[in-house]
Amino acid sequence: MPNIKPVSDLRNYYDVLSEVHENEPVYLTKNGRGAYAIITLDDYEAYERMKSCMELYNEIRKGVETDEREGYILEEDVKQKFGIK
Repeated sequence: MPNIKPVSDLRNYYDVLSEVHENEPVYLTKNGRGAYAIITLDDYEAYERMKSCMELYNEIRKGVETDEREGYILEEDVKQKFGIK
């Protein structure tokens, strides 16, 4: 079951942070809506990997949205346009 707390609980941040465990984030709400998640990672490199994955996911999502909105170009058409055999 997710651990959900109001952001005002951060006044006693030690209590909130003590509840954060690997694969068990604490979710914070602001005005009753999800606003933040506190997670733990093994090291800074793990954070950078997670950040890179999120950036890649967002770029893929943008591509899918563009495809849905504007369509796509077939590989054969691209090759023909640029003279690739």
